[in-house]
Amino acid sequence: MEKMITYFGQQAKVACDEKCNKAWGLNTRPRIENPDNEDDYVFFADNELGEAPIDPGTYEGGHAKPQVETEKMNKWCVRECERCKISRPGEYNKPIKLRDFSQRVYNIQRGGEKN
Repeated sequence: MEKMITYFGQQAKVACDEKCNKAWGLNTRPRIENPDNEDDYVFFADNELGEAPIDPGTYEGGHAKPQVETEKMNKWCVRECERCKISRPGEYNKPIKLRDFSQRVYNIQRGGEKN
C-alpha cells in the first residue's frame, strides 16, 4: 500500500506491506542488541516471532496501531511501524523499498546490505 501525505509541511509518500498482524513497532519489536554498541541491533524475522500484539502500547499523536482497514497509514504507522517507510524530502516520485522481514533485519548496514 502506498499513500501521499503531508509530513512536516511537505509532500511525502509512505508505503507499507499491510502485515499489521506482524507489526510490533520500532520500539517494541523483539531484537538482539549488540552488547558493545547500544545503537547496533537486529530485528528478528517474522518466522521467528508469533503474531504481534494488537496494541503494542505505543502511540503517535494520539494514534494507535491500526485495528481496522480505515485506520491504516495513520500517524502510528508513519512514525512507529517498522514495516512502514516514508520517502525522503522531495523524493516522493521514487520507489520505496520496504524492509524484508522474511529474514532478520539489521539496523546498521553490513557488507553491502541495504536496510
